[in-house]
Amino acid sequence: MELLARIPKDRIAVLIGKGGKTRKMIEKASETSLEIDSDTGDVFADWGEQEVDPILRMKMPDVIRAIGRGLAPKRAVKLLEDEVFLRMYDIREWVGRQPNQTRRMRSRLIGRDGRIRSLIEEMTHTEMAIYGSTVLVIGDQEGLALATPAIENILNGAEHGNVLHGLEKDRKRMRIQSRSLDSYDEMGEPKDTFDALVPELAEARRRRERRYKGAQVDPENSEEIAEMLELSEDESISFEEE
Repeated sequence: MELLARIPKDRIAVLIGKGGKTRKMIEKASETSLEIDSDTGDVFADWGEQEVDPILRMKMPDVIRAIGRGLAPKRAVKLLEDEVFLRMYDIREWVGRQPNQTRRMRSRLIGRDGRIRSLIEEMTHTEMAIYGSTVLVIGDQEGLALATPAIENILNGAEHGNVLHGLEKDRKRMRIQSRSLDSYDEMGEPKDTFDALVPELAEARRRRERRYKGAQVDPENSEEIAEMLELSEDESISFEEE
């Protein structure tokens, strides 16, 4: 048995689900058997004798932690995917251990009618859960890179408007960088289709490359010299007296 994580007692029922349905769903997705200690909240995995994917085994504790910190089980199971990761914050690291300050910061992160949390999720393609003194966010690396400064700026007391404006700027900058990289990759690909439509282009390019390469011809290699001096069909040499 391997200890995965300890969750709050009021989240045990969520982890188990009605009639054990949620636990069975997680067990099927992770190819393991879960044991839950209702007295302590400790959750164990029994992997059996089968060979287990090490990445799957490494990600399972995050799935249990995410459920324990307020994320819906069906959303938490996404963490088993290769490109989805977890990041968690303790609000007390910013405001101390005064309960009223923790509640105030939770309210700032959620916003009126959940508006701030929804906007961050929508703009970064991540999913957030705020439970007790913790803030949890899951998503791919690009989404977490966008969400992290937004969450931390709110925890540091920044105004919502400034945070959302900065998030939009970061998102546009990341989109431009991504497009630039895509354009660079496309420019590096051979233009076979265009060359097929214009056959003379490939031959002209070959002659140009031959001329550029001419300065590097080995003078002892007669084949290279002959290739450099070779004329194409539209080239000729004539001699005239001055």
